[in-house]
Amino acid sequence: MKLSNWLGLGLVLTLAGCLREGRHGWQGYVEGEFVNVATSEPGRLEQLLVAKGEQTGVGAPMFVLESTNEAAGLRQAQEQLTTAKAQLQDLQSGKRPQELAVIQAQLEQARAESIRAAADLERDTAQLASGGIAQAQLDRSRAAADAASARVSELEHQLDVAALPAREDQIQAQQAQVAAAKAAVDQMEWHLQQTTVMAPVSGLVFDTLYQVGEWVAAGHPVVRLLPPAGIKIRFFVSETALGGLTVGQKLVVQCDGCTNGIPAIVSYISTEAEYTPPIIYSNETRSKLVFMVEAKPQDGANLHPGQPVRVELP
Repeated sequence: MKLSNWLGLGLVLTLAGCLREGRHGWQGYVEGEFVNVATSEPGRLEQLLVAKGEQTGVGAPMFVLESTNEAAGLRQAQEQLTTAKAQLQDLQSGKRPQELAVIQAQLEQARAESIRAAADLERDTAQLASGGIAQAQLDRSRAAADAASARVSELEHQLDVAALPAREDQIQAQQAQVAAAKAAVDQMEWHLQQTTVMAPVSGLVFDTLYQVGEWVAAGHPVVRLLPPAGIKIRFFVSETALGGLTVGQKLVVQCDGCTNGIPAIVSYISTEAEYTPPIIYSNETRSKLVFMVEAKPQDGANLHPGQPVRVELP
């Protein structure tokens, strides 16, 4: 017989053995519940920090994507935040000292002018009484003194206003700009963090799906992890034996190379029946009816996905 025929026959016998129910146990196989590690950001794979077959711990770096664009976006957002904060501080602090000094100098000049105009008015008032000047000259002196006094009052108010911060609504609007810029920084920091991916759980690096230099689409797993809790046993029992099993029931798993049986607990019993061959249901074929059962081993370190096992009652 050709080798391919022998292999085909062996596969058929193996599958049949997985479904065969013995007097004291059932044939089954080991299955893994994998954790596919991906990132929400697309990019070129720059570093692959784990190798297939090695163990990794929680938080260990696994792979790094190219992050030039994300780093540039973060720098831009940080600069915009710095600008928004500076504008807010300017609104809250009022005029700069140099601007206040200019107004102060103008005020001193206006006060001097007001003193001179008041002296002219006093002198012209005395001269009008002695007939030395006309009434029109006195009126001009009085108007000049009033204007100089008004100018002093104006500059005093300008100096007071310049020392005040901006209006409250302007400050609130700029505070909103600062908050928006801070949110943009947080967003870009998050995008940059997504380019370096850590292990979410400890376990075996079962497979790596990309090579360094390849483009990784968003959401596509780069590493496939098999955590210790991801090992489970799957086997099939007949309808007649189903009533003897319950979720939480203790079992013993035997495998080639296992010196002692591995304790396990039934974790799931299917509510839907399956048939070993594709036949029509009838009372005569109830012996062909099977139900899938899953069990969690207490120690799955020596078990591997696809490995055939035998499940027994303790």
